[in-house]
Amino acid sequence: MASDNRTEKATPKRRDQARRKGQVARSPEVNTAVALLAGLIALVTLGPHLFAQMKGVLGQGLAQSGDTSLAGTPGLGMLAHWALLAVATAIGPILGIMAVAGVLANVVQVRFRASPEALKPSLKRLDPAAGFKRLFGPQAAVTTGKTLLKTAAIGGVTFLAVWPKLQQLGGLVGLPPSQLAPRLGGIIAGVGFRAGAAIAAIALLDYLWQRRTHEKSIRMAKDEVKQEARESDLSPEVRGALRRKQYERARRRMIAAVPSADVVVTNPTHFAVALRYDRKQPAPQVVAKGVDHLAASIRRAAEEHGVPVVENPPLARALYREVELDALIPEAFFAAVAEVLAFVYRTARRRPAPAVRRRPALGAARRA
Repeated sequence: MASDNRTEKATPKRRDQARRKGQVARSPEVNTAVALLAGLIALVTLGPHLFAQMKGVLGQGLAQSGDTSLAGTPGLGMLAHWALLAVATAIGPILGIMAVAGVLANVVQVRFRASPEALKPSLKRLDPAAGFKRLFGPQAAVTTGKTLLKTAAIGGVTFLAVWPKLQQLGGLVGLPPSQLAPRLGGIIAGVGFRAGAAIAAIALLDYLWQRRTHEKSIRMAKDEVKQEARESDLSPEVRGALRRKQYERARRRMIAAVPSADVVVTNPTHFAVALRYDRKQPAPQVVAKGVDHLAASIRRAAEEHGVPVVENPPLARALYREVELDALIPEAFFAAVAEVLAFVYRTARRRPAPAVRRRPALGAARRA
């Protein structure tokens, strides 16, 4: 959610970054409305052909009902397979048109572009607190309101379309199938198109809402816009030098913070994450993290200052990827980090630890 100081519209660069992460303005209601209307149009267009096919299937099925050669499980299986294949062939084109229309509606909204970052697994999605906010937060209230509005609109439009035709529907009783099907189909199509128009109107409102919410979420602060403008005016060589300088400053700052850490969790060779737990804070904090050469520097600094080094490859990789520098660890990591800290406090007692300690089993940590 954008903070209060983010008042500027997103730049093309910020929009592209958000798009790579899968953050786009998209309304599922648009897909539903387009697929429904396409299905109604296909049903009206292909209705006579569909009726003729289903009539032939029903007639052939009734003709085979007296065939004694179909008695028994094999014969009934063949009859069922034939019936399912015939029905699927009849309604398949309509379902295919609806599927294609839904896909095209989605592509028109977001344009076709793969977002691999959005497909990466993230432990933040398993955070119970975040899930609770999604279920009972403002977005959930908006979703509930949309559902109620859609139900009321469809129900109201359908009632207004059917009520004046009740006498006409009563007059259809006793008509032969050849006359009943076209007249009843026309009434159903009229009701369907009215309901589809109501859904389309709701989809348009929902798309405008989603677009507004997306624009608000990617807004930028004035300082961010100025910083991006300064970077875009620089040559690639100067930008590269600035990035190297920023990286070196961040590296020195992290190495200087390692002595204050309570533990360093390692991969053991590729990742290293230094954690500090201040009882005044609600959770441990990541004070340094690195990969490859930087991870080796963090381990050396930890061993020089007597900070325990604990080998836990899954936890080290997850902390490095999911938790930003200087951030508190999310609730999803509490159990694993608590196990590591309990082992360190009970065995190391914060004395110099020149050797790398391997992660204990959960039961062993509890018995310590």
